[in-house]
Amino acid sequence: MPDEITADCVIEDDRWDEAGLEGLAAGAVSAALRWHGIAGDVVVMGCDDKRIAALNADFRGKPQATNVLSWPSVEHAPRDPGARPLPPDTDELGDIAIAYDTCLAEARGQQKPFADHVTHLLVHATLHLLGYDHLNDADAETMEAAERSILQSLDIPDPYHEKV
Repeated sequence: MPDEITADCVIEDDRWDEAGLEGLAAGAVSAALRWHGIAGDVVVMGCDDKRIAALNADFRGKPQATNVLSWPSVEHAPRDPGARPLPPDTDELGDIAIAYDTCLAEARGQQKPFADHVTHLLVHATLHLLGYDHLNDADAETMEAAERSILQSLDIPDPYHEKV
């Protein structure tokens, strides 16, 4: 494995420059990989809803916008439900696309700081690159516990805790 963590950003929507995507991506990816004790490279593309809807249609057959998509560079080994995945045996971990419009609407709707919400989504997507998923309850619990711990290391509140 490499001894360095990189999050290379490709900005397709200038609003991501203003939002500081490069810094948010570097922090989120680094925190997720450090939490796992690994290093590697991730590419993050900041785009708009139109672009992510096209990607979602092409890769998932769902022609609508979503907040974030991820493409791991390797196929992950099967594991028991709820088990943490083994780290990938590659330096190039994969790619992430994140949509400005959807992220902004979600952050406003959940009354969360935009940067916190984006960081959460980037941590979530990075975990997908590492083999996590949320296809069943046990795996969802494992993934959410990892997200909470990683976000706590960044002083970001639990994204799953509902405001009262």
